Amino acid sequence: MAESLKVKVAPSILAADFSRLGHETKRAQDSGGDLIHIDVMDGHFVPNLTIGPDVVRAIRRWTTLPLHTHLMIDNPRQFFHPFREAGSDVIIFHVEVGNTVSEGIRELRALGVGCGLSLNPETPIAAVFPYLADIEVLLIMSVHPGFGGQEFIPESLDAIRQARERASRSNPSLDIAVDGGINEVTAPQVVAAGANILVAGTALFRSDNMAEAIRRLRP
Repeated sequence: MAESLKVKVAPSILAADFSRLGHETKRAQDSGGDLIHIDVMDGHFVPNLTIGPDVVRAIRRWTTLPLHTHLMIDNPRQFFHPFREAGSDVIIFHVEVGNTVSEGIRELRALGVGCGLSLNPETPIAAVFPYLADIEVLLIMSVHPGFGGQEFIPESLDAIRQARERASRSNPSLDIAVDGGINEVTAPQVVAAGANILVAGTALFRSDNMAEAIRRLRP
């Protein structure tokens, strides 16, 4: 990993107590989180339903941290503007959506929002290589997306290493995020492989002391 890239911890709101979402967001900020990760699912691209722009707008009122909104949906481009207006600082969509990835990147640029790409565990990492120079964040899924609390897929480490090596030539400042099964055991492994954003849900929101849990994830 490039020496200049700070390792950041991104509490994933999917694991929060949704009956106290504002307070949970503030707890993540006060505990030392670097950004808030928000998973948006449509029940089609992944087998679960979560939240829409209005919830992101509500989260925005509770924190000054950057909001990274991860769109796990079939037609992400139609929601770029609503999620930007709701307060997202970075919008991440999936390379698996097909041949409109370049257009999606251009649209996010025009909206003045940070652009990220994600890919599922079964997708070859080479699928994102053509776009690494044009994005701010690459999100590598280390579980099959849809639900929290899954175990880390070890093969993700090789994908992280390949992505970091390729990015070192085309986009050295690229943030590589990893989402799924991140805890104090797997966090050092993904950082050693080249990731610098650790997305963690269950390990943080289900802990009695989130600040200590975040501290344990950091190198």
